[in-house]
Amino acid sequence: MLTFLKAQAASILATFIDFLVTLILVEVFHCWYVFGNMTGTVAGGITHFLLGRVWVFDARDKKKSMQAAKYVLVWMGYILLHSSLVFLITHFIKTNYIVSKVCVSVLLGIGYNYQLHKKFVFK
Repeated sequence: MLTFLKAQAASILATFIDFLVTLILVEVFHCWYVFGNMTGTVAGGITHFLLGRVWVFDARDKKKSMQAAKYVLVWMGYILLHSSLVFLITHFIKTNYIVSKVCVSVLLGIGYNYQLHKKFVFK
């Protein structure tokens, strides 16, 4: 249970970084929301990998390059799913991209990221 709680705390911080980058790119620099979303996801992913390796799963004794390769594999799937779902929900349901991003982040954070990080990346 402690690992799950630490993973959620790491996800919250990574999500904060993700949203901050996204909002700055879209609202301040007027970038397309899909580009802002993808860039934010990259920034959040780097944050999440570092926290997952060092703090959540305490996997510093494992080979970093192998973890990074597995993380990138999982992360690429996440970026593809996340960006596609944010676009589809925003475009077709006609909702604000931030609302779409929040909904998709929660869904994939628990159902996709946590499961794959625990059982594949940092195992």
